[in-house]
Amino acid sequence: MKKFAVVLAGCGVFDGAEITEAVLTLLAIDKAGASSQCFAPDIEQYHVIDHLHQKPAGEKRNVLTEASRITRGDIKPLSEFSASGFDFLIFPGGFGAAKNLCSWAYEGDDAKVNPDVEKAVRAMHEAGKPIGAMCIAPVILGILFRGAKLTTGQDAASGSFIEKKGNKYIQTDHGQVVIDPVHKLFTTPCYMLDATISQIAEGTQNIVNAMIKAL
Repeated sequence: MKKFAVVLAGCGVFDGAEITEAVLTLLAIDKAGASSQCFAPDIEQYHVIDHLHQKPAGEKRNVLTEASRITRGDIKPLSEFSASGFDFLIFPGGFGAAKNLCSWAYEGDDAKVNPDVEKAVRAMHEAGKPIGAMCIAPVILGILFRGAKLTTGQDAASGSFIEKKGNKYIQTDHGQVVIDPVHKLFTTPCYMLDATISQIAEGTQNIVNAMIKAL
């Protein structure tokens, strides 16, 4: 059975992993006949957002602990990830991907990637294994790669950043997956577009199936 490593950025669209994208990614993996193991970096969140009022909550939370809410506690620190145990690596979106997994949301062009995230991506790439990212998470790949084809849908800010880093930005609509066969990268926009839950399901299913087909 093929196995996905799913990296989560916390819990909640504004400061962690986008919950719908995360859950539907896990569902798509299961429906495709593959298995999954979730990971998250064991670090403090960049900040905590009160999702009801959409403003900072003035408290501290841990990315791994928060991500465990989505996975019913079945999650491991990203520092324990080994590329040899997995066929695929995939990143659901949510702005935690741009705040906790990398620093693009607050450092812009000077953004850096969390060391454990970078280590996982580099290891999978060196092993020639597919890497997927959805929503805003492709900015992580934009930092780590050059000459890659990537999408975040039709977002000008992230698109400009991806191109500035020496990659090619491709505008996409709901459910479309951009495949970079050279780097084995797969990206899809999900909630970077104004989407329904059915459109998110389509996107997660399409990217998971495309990754499996490419192996």
